[in-house]
Amino acid sequence: MIGCCASSALAFAEKLEIHSRTLSDSAFLGGDPDAGSPVVLSGGLSGPDGEQKLPVVILLHGTDGPGSGAVWSWNRFLNSKGIATLSLDSYTGRSLSEASSDQSLFGQFTQISDAYRAVEALAAHPKIDGSRVAIMGFSRGGNAALYSAMVRFQKSFGPKEGRIVAHLPFYPACNFELLDQANVTGVPIREFHGAEDYWTPTAPCRAYIDRLAEAGHDAQMTVYPGALHNFDSPRNPARVSDSDWQTSRNCLRREEDGQLVNAVTGKLFTYADACVEYGPSSQYNDAAATAAQAAVMEFLTGVFADK
Repeated sequence: MIGCCASSALAFAEKLEIHSRTLSDSAFLGGDPDAGSPVVLSGGLSGPDGEQKLPVVILLHGTDGPGSGAVWSWNRFLNSKGIATLSLDSYTGRSLSEASSDQSLFGQFTQISDAYRAVEALAAHPKIDGSRVAIMGFSRGGNAALYSAMVRFQKSFGPKEGRIVAHLPFYPACNFELLDQANVTGVPIREFHGAEDYWTPTAPCRAYIDRLAEAGHDAQMTVYPGALHNFDSPRNPARVSDSDWQTSRNCLRREEDGQLVNAVTGKLFTYADACVEYGPSSQYNDAAATAAQAAVMEFLTGVFADK
């Protein structure tokens, strides 16, 4: 049992203000912490009640927005195991509800900055152990959970208080070539993916995680056979697709001179590029979700106990 009262019915739930900035991709890649415009976000902080300070997992939604079924499910699961969660809403404060149908509305890396600012806010909270913070994200939020481990980004934007002890990206898009992206912090990375995910395919993530592991980093990837995108979202029991949903699965985006360019055309990447496709699908997979819960719990038990 990680928390003080994992089996207790008593719990706390409150809203936490997060002061962040809205950054373009070029501003973020440029490493200027004062770029962009300030924004006030909110997060739902919850966990079991008790006297001991709790470890916490920051949950980052995908382009489906703050109503993410994956965030909802993991919030309930982790709280039941004695771990606090912060379900961070990166959209409402920016007047967005979703971005699956127009992913240009939201910068690729903005949620990394949001997560760092959330770490600082959690470190100041009396119920939270700021030395035991993990970042977990889903789809676009998974990108943030993955790339927030990069030393370069932590030096420019990282939290001044609190300590990130683990990164848990779920089905992120890994088709990026970023400067110094193999230079990550020493904390463990655990990536989870469905083998049949055609929204954000496994192959680029396998290549990146293997590259990190070969460089001596504690990085591992788990792939679940037969599972699609959002395999851990019980709100999608049937396979769902929408002709307006965008996927950049066939786009390789490379950082050049502080910009994201389409590696094929050599021009600035946009969601109007020919490589962008429409109509990816997602579906809950109970076997994969249950296995992921067990794997995450075993991992977090070890990580949080070590701190």
